[in-house]
Amino acid sequence: MSTPAMRPDASEIYRRYLSAVMLHGHASARACDLGATDLYGLNILQLTGPMTPGELGTRTGLTTGPTTRLIDRLEQAGYVRRVPSPDDRRKVIVEPVGKPADLDRVMAPARQKIGEILGDYSPEQLDVLFDYFTRAATAYQAAAEQLRTEDGV
Repeated sequence: MSTPAMRPDASEIYRRYLSAVMLHGHASARACDLGATDLYGLNILQLTGPMTPGELGTRTGLTTGPTTRLIDRLEQAGYVRRVPSPDDRRKVIVEPVGKPADLDRVMAPARQKIGEILGDYSPEQLDVLFDYFTRAATAYQAAAEQLRTEDGV
């Protein structure tokens, strides 16, 4: 498959975008008295639903010890709970039970600005953007899995 002609600065623009998203994620987490990894792990649980600590570790890229500490922090803050697995009482499932109270307030300015930007696009352009987001998320997840497999993690 051939690569479409790209702007010479496309990589730099994209890297700036990703850096800005990451910076905002870190700032949002701090504003809610969470670490960035805590907010990331909570987001995964809220998007995906309950999962085992091992699954959460895989999705966050954390090893067993840091995953346990992540769950401990989220549980202590009241955002998740550990429950016995209905399939195997020896296993534990981590399920979200709340979200940081300030998260909506903290995220509101960025959501409003992004909403304004998206409002400038036609429905057809929005279809392309959201198709890209969906496909890019899948591509990044597959690439992360490949890296984990190559590293033996």
